[in-house]
Amino acid sequence: MKNFVLISPNFPRTYFRFAQALKKDGFRVLGVGDEPYDSLAPELKESLTEYYKVNNLDNFDEEKRAVGYFQDRYGHIDYLESNNEYWLRKDSILRDIFNIDTGLREHELDHYQKKSEMKQSFEKAGVKVAPYILVGDHNELVNFAKKHGYPLFIKSDIGVGAAISYKIKNLEDLEAFYAEKDANISYICETYVTGDIVTFDGVADKDSNVVFYSSMVCPPSISDVAKAGLDMFYYVNKKPDPNLVKAGHAAVKAFRIRKRFFHFEFFKVTMEREGFFQIGDIVGLEVNIRPPGGYTPDMINFGNSLNCYQIYADVMAEIEPEKANGDKYYLATASRRWGKNYFYTDEDIFRTFQKELCNTGIYPDVLADCMGNKFYMAKFSNKKDMEVFHAYVNKLVEPSSGSKKKSSMFNKDGNSYENICDTHIDGA
Repeated sequence: MKNFVLISPNFPRTYFRFAQALKKDGFRVLGVGDEPYDSLAPELKESLTEYYKVNNLDNFDEEKRAVGYFQDRYGHIDYLESNNEYWLRKDSILRDIFNIDTGLREHELDHYQKKSEMKQSFEKAGVKVAPYILVGDHNELVNFAKKHGYPLFIKSDIGVGAAISYKIKNLEDLEAFYAEKDANISYICETYVTGDIVTFDGVADKDSNVVFYSSMVCPPSISDVAKAGLDMFYYVNKKPDPNLVKAGHAAVKAFRIRKRFFHFEFFKVTMEREGFFQIGDIVGLEVNIRPPGGYTPDMINFGNSLNCYQIYADVMAEIEPEKANGDKYYLATASRRWGKNYFYTDEDIFRTFQKELCNTGIYPDVLADCMGNKFYMAKFSNKKDMEVFHAYVNKLVEPSSGSKKKSSMFNKDGNSYENICDTHIDGA
């Protein structure tokens, strides 16, 4: 029996489905986490052969002792994964230490985590990228701005999310950034692309073949959502752009992604930039070598009538992957934030969209800045109905309307996760 160590198998909550799928395929599933065993989801407990609690997953020595314990007790560790961006480098170091050759080693990670190196692989795949420069010499940065024009976008060369990013509209912004930038962070500067973020998500096999794929559209960027406190809305696209699909397949090959989840982000250009981009162009943004964040894998399941957790496990086990077993949908998630006065209550939403709602709950605090506080997940056969759902959930009470209508938002002590669909996976 092969041993599969899952790091932090309890976060996000639905990641117990990885453990379930791996157990189904005959793996001995071993968990390392910092949550008390009694607090784990019952489904996770049932799927784990053993769980090793550490006091703090940020303490590498504790984590190393946990994996060493499993190896002493059960023999060689065949796989070790967290499927979580935060732990990817530590995952790779543990593979180095315990000679686990089924995943990425530390020396390989820069290829997948440095945005400057990602650009090279996108270009190898024949995918357009925004012109860029690594921020170093002041004069070189100013000359780049003169050559390519404003606006520009500056972000950390390594890292995800929107915490370290700047939209540069003019020379004054550029000078202010340069004066205040953190000397310990490596930054990349690129021409600003106006467009929707579209993704190419899925699992690749040992030969970098795409086993399955899905695509999402994210109209507001994570940067805008986090910095402006916007309500997050994004959706699985029932009919992805064929040019995106072509670019995604080529990128999986160019990045040499093997036996992993992948989450590619592209821009689909909505505003022409003369000399660089035309409307409709697909422009490579970045890759994450793990599932898309939060509860997005569940969105993929609902939207494509499949079980992506099981497909991943099947690829790990090198058996014929499970197939989709139903129709495709526009699967949307709309979020709300505490403290806003929404026009429609929860009861309104549940009554109006009772046939379409698949899942609702509260995001963990660590995801709230980028994702919002409460989410509503629903599926639709056509895009127009999905857009009605978006407008309904996020409609605010206008200050001048005189309306006293207020939403009955869940409080922080309320139920954090509620599965509404009778069938959560294997067809929503």
